[in-house]
Amino acid sequence: MKAAIVQGPAQTPVYSDFPAPNPTEEERLVKVTAAALTQVSRSRASGAHYSSSGGYPFVAGVDGVGRLADGDRVYFLMPRAPYGAFADETVVTAPQCLPMPDDLDDVTAAAIANPGMSSCAALVERARLARGETVLVNGATGISGRLAVQIAKHLGAKKVIATGRNSESLASLAALGADATIALSADDAALEESLRGAFADQIDVVLDYLWGRSAELLLSAAAKAAPKSAHIRFVQIGAVTGGQISLRSEVLRSAPIEIMGSGLGSVPGPKFLAAIGAVFAAAKPAGLQVATRTVPLAEIETAWGQAEDPRRVVFVP
Repeated sequence: MKAAIVQGPAQTPVYSDFPAPNPTEEERLVKVTAAALTQVSRSRASGAHYSSSGGYPFVAGVDGVGRLADGDRVYFLMPRAPYGAFADETVVTAPQCLPMPDDLDDVTAAAIANPGMSSCAALVERARLARGETVLVNGATGISGRLAVQIAKHLGAKKVIATGRNSESLASLAALGADATIALSADDAALEESLRGAFADQIDVVLDYLWGRSAELLLSAAAKAAPKSAHIRFVQIGAVTGGQISLRSEVLRSAPIEIMGSGLGSVPGPKFLAAIGAVFAAAKPAGLQVATRTVPLAEIETAWGQAEDPRRVVFVP
């Protein structure tokens, strides 16, 4: 079969031949119809992701949409190594498949599954969002952050605050449900003042896709301005602007802040699949939107290097 093969650490996947999978009795053979290029797929291919196995060669891609032998349309997650989603076929266990809603097309499903799950799992499984609470999405102008704004509103957030550097993208978030925006392009003093004002009005949940300096300022502002009656759940999801922060110890002693992560390992696999199912079910009622670009899998080497495209790249065999 044809597949996108990773031959070694930090190497771009190459479109070539790979042995077809032979499923066991507990597994399902999936003919792939659509698979999105996500940050997790990139990170695992580079060997940098904490869930990377370290074995080469392997087929890139962690999830997608396809057909089972009986024709049923399914979403699948985490194929058995060395197989992946960027291939004609892949193999997964039955519990790693979800039936697809009839009103959701393959490309859209592949595009929204991973980024939508990131916020849905964080809000439901980790933060335990209650209706009427306020959510701040740190890094809301990317694909995952934009969906996070929409999903937070769908789950009952009274107010959603979005942060980001791109002023044009920030402005467009109002149409997706953002009630307020904070520009991260301001200097530290001005940014922390804006964040203090937001926390003084009460923020219940922070979804952090950035980490780095903005997370430091968010936590500092929360410690200085949040009402003592608040219960702030700071959920760390991504590290776009840096993998480490400097955090003064008194931040955690002087305010009701709970820091937690949401990702592979901190959320059980079945819960992730349930979150993806919830995103699929909400796609039409909530009008979930994500810009996509379909690319033939044979062109993966070119598409892999186009990281600046704001659309979600979805590979089709």
